[in-house]
Amino acid sequence: MSRYWSEHVSGLMPYTPGEQPKLERLLKLNTNEHPYGPSPRALEAIRRGADDSLRLYPDNESAALREAVARLYSVSPEQVMPGNGSDEVLAHVFNALFRHGERPLLMPDISYSFYKTYCKLFDIPPHIIPLAEDFSIRAADYIDHGLQPAGIIFANPNAPTGIALSLSDISNIAQANPDVAVVVDEAYVDFGADTAIPLIEQHPNIVVIHTFSKSRALAGMRVGYSVASREITQGLLRVKDSFNSYPLDRLAIAGAVASLEDTAYFEASTQKVVAARESLVKQLVSIGFEVLPSRANFVFARHPSHDAGELASALRQEGILVRHFTQPRIDQHLRITVGTPEDCARLCNTLSELTLKTS
Repeated sequence: MSRYWSEHVSGLMPYTPGEQPKLERLLKLNTNEHPYGPSPRALEAIRRGADDSLRLYPDNESAALREAVARLYSVSPEQVMPGNGSDEVLAHVFNALFRHGERPLLMPDISYSFYKTYCKLFDIPPHIIPLAEDFSIRAADYIDHGLQPAGIIFANPNAPTGIALSLSDISNIAQANPDVAVVVDEAYVDFGADTAIPLIEQHPNIVVIHTFSKSRALAGMRVGYSVASREITQGLLRVKDSFNSYPLDRLAIAGAVASLEDTAYFEASTQKVVAARESLVKQLVSIGFEVLPSRANFVFARHPSHDAGELASALRQEGILVRHFTQPRIDQHLRITVGTPEDCARLCNTLSELTLKTS
């Protein structure tokens, strides 16, 4: 511990992202990036924006993006808060909505690990609720908890399992906890789940978070946003503007708006990923894997006869990266990003050889 650090720094457990290798010819199926790239209209908007206007600050309110999101989901721009990726949006959510002294934040034991990181950073006590045996979130656990929570957060579809919670379950959770924010992190929702945004009108305590990194294929641009009631959004904006008044640059705003407006490309590319996912599941099952039902752009799978860590290491030796977590309950699973059909075929052919070789 350095004598220059603030007291809380040594106790932090930073989030560990998936490997971003510098090696060439690796097949990256470990960080849930989109295999088909951004909308051509988004790329063209970014190119057009790369001009002398970059000497000027961007719109601190990101009005064009907020209006585009509002049009897409039939909400008011005043209900939208933009951020530098959904991780920054999450940070503002934790800071603005969950810091209530000793009251705990309810979250699943298996979910996006950044939630625990932010609990430590913002001194929020977590209350960890185990997933069911089938790795699903049990809505009843967030209804009959007998606590006075600071809030509730979960990913839907959940990560790294890919399992989605129904809108009726989300509605019931929000109704049972009317005095705290219920945050639904929908990074993967476009690949087969239903967004909770329409529930906000009935349940003003619901906060929905989206990212452009997954279904919009703009992970390298860092754009995210929240949709919530005006009351909640005002609080989020107060925190955002106390941290960074210009979270999105001009190119990010231009690319994100164009991406939202290119509905045809978005729908076509998303459907290709969904089709590839269903094909990948069938291929994995055919070589002996057990695969959880996914509504994301990844699958979560285990082979009952082979150690997941050893398989991940062997795949890396063959130039294929997948994500292996060492957390209890899931240390025998691999999270595999859905790639192109050719990517998935290469993965499954390699896995077939590896499992046969070591049987």
